[in-house]
Amino acid sequence: MVNKSPLFQRRTAGVLLHPTSLPCSESYSRNETTKAFGTLGKEAYAFVDFMATAGFSIWQMLPTGPTQADMSPYQSISAHAGNPDLISLDWLAEKNWIDAGQVTTREPIPLAELRELAAASFYKHLGSNAELEQAFAAFRQAQAYWLDDFSLFSALRAEYQNTSWVDWPATIRTRHDEALNQIRLTLKYKIDQVLFEQFAFFSQWSALKKYANEKGIYLFGDMPIFVGHDSADVWAQQHYFNLDDQGRPLTVAGVPPDYFSETGQHWGNPHYNWNQMQQDGFQWWLARLKTQLHLFDLIRIDHFRGFEAFWEIPADSEDARSGRWVKAPGEAFLQACFDAYPELPLVAENLGVITDEVEALRRQFNLPGMLVLQFGFDGNSNNPHLPHNHSRDEVIYTGTHDNDTTLGWYETLADEHRKQLQAYCFNSTEPMPWLLIETALASVGSMAIIPMQDLLELDGGHRMNMPGQRIKIGCGRFCGIRLIQHWPGVSGSC
Repeated sequence: MVNKSPLFQRRTAGVLLHPTSLPCSESYSRNETTKAFGTLGKEAYAFVDFMATAGFSIWQMLPTGPTQADMSPYQSISAHAGNPDLISLDWLAEKNWIDAGQVTTREPIPLAELRELAAASFYKHLGSNAELEQAFAAFRQAQAYWLDDFSLFSALRAEYQNTSWVDWPATIRTRHDEALNQIRLTLKYKIDQVLFEQFAFFSQWSALKKYANEKGIYLFGDMPIFVGHDSADVWAQQHYFNLDDQGRPLTVAGVPPDYFSETGQHWGNPHYNWNQMQQDGFQWWLARLKTQLHLFDLIRIDHFRGFEAFWEIPADSEDARSGRWVKAPGEAFLQACFDAYPELPLVAENLGVITDEVEALRRQFNLPGMLVLQFGFDGNSNNPHLPHNHSRDEVIYTGTHDNDTTLGWYETLADEHRKQLQAYCFNSTEPMPWLLIETALASVGSMAIIPMQDLLELDGGHRMNMPGQRIKIGCGRFCGIRLIQHWPGVSGSC
């Protein structure tokens, strides 16, 4: 059976590219002391134009939430908020909230300081602009279910020098009403700064999404199954997580030893209190989906197998080998999701240690799964990643952000497996990575996604992520002039 979402009623193709990997021509990005990566500015619109011209219709990206110091989008401080570093400064200048000269100066002002200047200007003129005031009020009202807690949490993190919320004063850590009411007054300036940044992010995002949809391009998001412990979500709703009396995780998430790691992966995210979540009909999850559906047309749910059973690691373990599988209420959870959103456009990330029970759960709800061609050529004709085993309800990848680039993969492939690949592809003389790209596009799967690195024929030096290690995203390795040469209309480089 095929997913009910209209996006899976026809064959489509797309590109995997996180917005941080876009070229970044805004002048501040050239300062070596600042983070250098793409934004939601003109390069994002140019990328949409590129995809439309090339015949693609899906833009897939990684999670877009605010990151911690390690910059991993899979350890965000919010399951709802947008990353303010993605805000285009040119857009702020167009709104006259900062001076254009502050963006183009040879000695760029730090990003945070520029956003503070923009916020001050925004609030100064808010009362005299009825249309803007109405839009800001409507945004705050529509997003109040997460925005109020997130803005306070962010202000508190800044107040307490980015220490974990478990180390905050007890009355703040345990959310005593009187203490929170008082500190909201004390930190009003910082809270207002966060509110402005989220308003700017969502405004820019909505405009970009509208432009993309009008061009026939649909945004494909990535929703991690777990959230970071040091996040507004855990602090604000501690009863939904498996924590001790001090707010520290009792058990954490990860996966057992697998293809990527001999000791497994120890992610450190706290596990859910699934019994508590199920008692109120999974309202926490439904709220999370509400935000994701506002941002994206299609959602990849990371580590789908965790809804059937999750790998539970004692919080004091150094790696994942001491964990165990624990059953999760996946059927009840997914039923609640589809009762609330009948055409929920989910894709299940079903890679790794996948059992028959996991696949039965996926198929029960007609969720497309993922297949990766790089995993297919091991000599086993029954390997599900081989094209002759593909089915209509699959999304086909040459590789994902967790894999090497196709060229890098091929360069390190054993001679035996290279011969199997060439024989399977009728001894084609097509060079890599185009041989695998064309194989993905020829699949019977309903959707094919090609990482931008593969389209640019980049080697393993441009790999996005190494599972089990800190993610590397940004302009440093994957943008600049090499992308610009392939994207007509894009100017500037890192």
